[in-house]
Amino acid sequence: MSATPEVFRQAVAALTSFRPRAEIELSEVGPPKRLAPWAHALAAEANGPAGELATARLVLLYDPDGQEAWDGVLRLVVYLRAELDPELATDPLLPAVGWSWLTDALEDSGASWTALGGTVTLTSSARFGDIAGPTRSHDLELRGSWTATDAQLEPHAAAFHELMASAAGLPPEGVSMLGGRPSSTASRD
Repeated sequence: MSATPEVFRQAVAALTSFRPRAEIELSEVGPPKRLAPWAHALAAEANGPAGELATARLVLLYDPDGQEAWDGVLRLVVYLRAELDPELATDPLLPAVGWSWLTDALEDSGASWTALGGTVTLTSSARFGDIAGPTRSHDLELRGSWTATDAQLEPHAAAFHELMASAAGLPPEGVSMLGGRPSSTASRD
């Protein structure tokens, strides 16, 4: 493979230079190998007083020739999983609320994008026998992808961190949570 293109190096620098808030831990992870000639991936974990609240991956794909479905050359892919309170897991509006976490984050950050698409899946699991963990768990999984319409990826990094904060039910920066996790992680104030 030829030398790493400057556009891709700048895009990676923009994504990795963004500093997350204290509750979000960020690390580089191995990217998928076959989706594009160049790829970079980040993993994020949002923690609260009671432990892990949400995890996510953000993958940057670069194909200088573009791909028809992308409508561009820089594609961002996100996978997010957030734990839910049992009473929220049955809310029929929850998938739309979960999707709004992503669209609102992109809009609020000022990111410029096209070809946005994805899914929101709700899961409910029951554990039996000697498996560790809670007897029941409920999760929201969001998968989304979009194409950046310019090489300025700082707003996309900001949107990723805002998505994490929304999914984890973190309060606005500078506001402290009293007690444990808020009872309504599905609402945006």
